[in-house]
Amino acid sequence: MQDIIRQLEQKREQARRGGGTRRIEAQHAKGKLTARERVEVLLDEGSFEEWDMFVEHDCNEFGMSEQKIPSDGVITGHGTIEGQEVFVFSQDFTVFGGSLSAAHARKIVKVMEQAMKVGAPVIGLNDSGGARIQEGVASLAGYADVFQLNVLASGVVPQISLIMGPCAGGAVYSPAMTDFIFMVKDSSYMFVTGPDVVKTVTHEEVTHEELGGAITHTTASGVADLAFEDDVDALLQLRRFIGFLPSSNRERPPKCETGDPEDRPESSLDTLVPANPNKPYDMKELIKKIVDEGEFFELQPSYAGNIVIGFARMLGRTVGIVANQPMVLAGCLDINSAKKGARFVRFCDCFNIPIVTFVDVPGFLPGTDQEYNGIIKHGAKLLFAYAEATVPKVTIITRKAYGGAYDVMSSKHLRGDANYAWPTAEIAVMGSKGAVEIIFRQDIDDPKKIKQRTQEYQERFANPFVAGALGFIDDVIMPRNTRRRICRALRLLENKKLDNPWKKHANIPL
Repeated sequence: MQDIIRQLEQKREQARRGGGTRRIEAQHAKGKLTARERVEVLLDEGSFEEWDMFVEHDCNEFGMSEQKIPSDGVITGHGTIEGQEVFVFSQDFTVFGGSLSAAHARKIVKVMEQAMKVGAPVIGLNDSGGARIQEGVASLAGYADVFQLNVLASGVVPQISLIMGPCAGGAVYSPAMTDFIFMVKDSSYMFVTGPDVVKTVTHEEVTHEELGGAITHTTASGVADLAFEDDVDALLQLRRFIGFLPSSNRERPPKCETGDPEDRPESSLDTLVPANPNKPYDMKELIKKIVDEGEFFELQPSYAGNIVIGFARMLGRTVGIVANQPMVLAGCLDINSAKKGARFVRFCDCFNIPIVTFVDVPGFLPGTDQEYNGIIKHGAKLLFAYAEATVPKVTIITRKAYGGAYDVMSSKHLRGDANYAWPTAEIAVMGSKGAVEIIFRQDIDDPKKIKQRTQEYQERFANPFVAGALGFIDDVIMPRNTRRRICRALRLLENKKLDNPWKKHANIPL
């Protein structure tokens, strides 16, 4: 008995040491925490229960039989974040560069399967050199097993990837299939093929950071949702983020106590929209003034800035916010904003999170670049997502709602539950000037007549009352009362039940 206990402690100690003191010091020298330190920061103190600490690889090629370290390069188990149960795997770069073996993959698959059974989020802390080359195709099979679980878990439990080091080749596809990807500045990167391969094939000179760093993926590609300053910042922000999410698709969003009155007026909103319809204003100001405590967790703030997405709380419960941003491209929808919005709307619908939409959209962005790159199909993604969503949907039209973009942005026609307009709302096929130049083309050379016709059109159509007369909006509300009206609508819709026709799955235009 004593021998077994002594052996147990030796193996535990060996597992805790990972790749040894030298490699741990090298990790720290890069400003990075070890895999175990990351788990300690992420989870509530004393809550982590580790699984499979004693797992070792079974590879005997290339001298690997002499190199066996308990845990085999990934720490797995479960614990709590502010009392909420989560499953976690944390790749250990100090052990074989965090490379994925068949045994390593089996550990990840085990926690993902269990997370689905009990209904708890899965968090992956990625720091890996990729497939373990010594294992050959067995490592690739391990990746495929993880990919399969990513797909099966999608829409069942939230999946979050935090990239905290290298993530290259096939390894990037598991994070890509998760719901959210966060990165750490200057120490994490993601790419399918590295700089050396790029140089060989395309003759392009590019650094790791330029090709797949955190800034690249949060500004240029849109692959990642947020970039954080360092490991500790990333882990603490992830703790905050988890608080907005339900544990599974079987649960409602979590509820927090709030001292923010639901009927709180906000008189400053009465003057938020400028008198000049061509002058921008910051939609984020509106969002922060109407949500609980002004707390808004924005996602992808540096990518496709013409649409704003993120989580907030109203009545103490999580809501998803989608809003056109007049400060960027006048709030026009384009390819990137449509994809960004669609993905977020679908996540909210998966996990029973009500969607609050703020509309100020003059249309879709024109141009050959947009058309040649498929704005028709990409724009349809956002339309499809809103139309498919069965969660409570509350829409506020603050100013422009023109053309097909009006339809797309959670209109009444896409089963919007509560659709309100501010007095400044303009709901029409297009702007007054463009409409007049088409309707009265014969007067195009007469500026005086065109000006008069434009004024007449504006008085007739540039208001919320035509849509109101047809029942397409439920009410015209004063901006100061926006919070109260949204809260009342959400309370009314608390027990909403709506089912789509039975199908295996829809065929969203990809």
